[in-house]
Amino acid sequence: MEIHARGGSISFWVRVVPRASRDAIEGEFQGALKVRLTAPPVEDRANEALRRLLAARLNVPTSAVTIVTGGKGRTKRVSIAGVTEEQAVELLAGASS
Repeated sequence: MEIHARGGSISFWVRVVPRASRDAIEGEFQGALKVRLTAPPVEDRANEALRRLLAARLNVPTSAVTIVTGGKGRTKRVSIAGVTEEQAVELLAGASS
């Protein structure tokens, strides 16, 4: 998974699997972080669940997590403020929640 650091924030690709049996960070899949969410992909519920899950895992407020592109698709680019690349790798690598 490629993580870009810029100006006090990081960004990376996420592949979301909505309507899963549990919320979980599955690790890397085709260059993106694979995330399973119980939320359905309607009315931004899956996007909000993704923001909450990443914020909790990276110990930042939900407001620090922004979906940059892919708001309507399964593949998204997210930006997270206040986290270094090293912290993200440590907290997300091989993580399962």
